[in-house]
Amino acid sequence: MLAPTIEELRSIALSATDASGYFPAMYAQVTDRIRRAAADGRFDDPARMERFAVTFARWYTQARAQPDTAPRCWRASFDVADDRGLMIVQHLLLGINAHVNHDLPQAVVELAGDGDVAALRTDFMAVNDILAETLPDVLRCLGTVSRWVNLVAVRGGKAFDFSLKVARDQAWRAAERLHRIDPAQRPAAARELDDVVAVLAYLVANRRPPVSWVVWLGRRLESNDPAKVTRALLGSLA
Repeated sequence: MLAPTIEELRSIALSATDASGYFPAMYAQVTDRIRRAAADGRFDDPARMERFAVTFARWYTQARAQPDTAPRCWRASFDVADDRGLMIVQHLLLGINAHVNHDLPQAVVELAGDGDVAALRTDFMAVNDILAETLPDVLRCLGTVSRWVNLVAVRGGKAFDFSLKVARDQAWRAAERLHRIDPAQRPAAARELDDVVAVLAYLVANRRPPVSWVVWLGRRLESNDPAKVTRALLGSLA
């Protein structure tokens, strides 16, 4: 079930001529790991987990297909895709911010429907372990095009893993709140969520001192070839 989604993400990544290919490349690699975990029986309900992964990915692919009407948090990512002054990790974080903080809660609510959202929690949290296992592979791939990553991979990797876990925990709580709201009121709540996540995107792409100094130095240690970076982030899927 996940193979077409993985191929779609891979195709989006490889067709990009700028940094907009970075996030789907990494996302394809992570989704492939989830596919393997489902095949290995690591989820309570592997079939449901695969449906969830497909539903979740669709939130990104639809935003990518219609950027002019995409949520503000995604437009914040797309608008700077051709900015060569941002570090690779900033482009990745912009995608992660929109997909985890904005899309994930709504994907959970969509999959839960009129049922009990709590039934999804065990498998939802199991993904944290999959992400932790995938992170070293992502960092190794990133390290081939970003030399500073090799210098801080251990400490930075642990911090990134922790931050992602916190973000997913917050996404789960947001999903619980959205699911309790009357369906007629959810669009308004979703717009409010988008506003908050769009502000976070601005902070991620911050170019003011002293952040700009760090970014300037980091970019000197990274590849300037978007196609090369995308292929590196795809890992074995390249």
